Amino acid sequence: MFSMFNMLGIRLEPELEGKLDSLAKETGRSKSYYARQAIRQYLEDHEDYLKGIAALERREPTIHTRRAGAQAWSGRLPGPLKDQKARRSSPKVHGSFSA
Repeated sequence: MFSMFNMLGIRLEPELEGKLDSLAKETGRSKSYYARQAIRQYLEDHEDYLKGIAALERREPTIHTRRAGAQAWSGRLPGPLKDQKARRSSPKVHGSFSA
């Protein structure tokens, strides 16, 4: 079965191109392989952040993490966050202290 891939052309600084070319030759993999791996990893690591920035640029409504946490502690959020309230409401101290 033949699979069609889209093509992406990018320009790299000579130093980066040299490193990529050297790595590809030393490992027997293509430069495209490493470019795909790098893009995949970057998106996995930064996708939520980039989407958040885009939402801010579009001026979409947001909720601050402290406010979300306060809602969870007040019981206004369902699910696991609400369940954590009961577990955290009575902290236990283990061990002894002496002066």
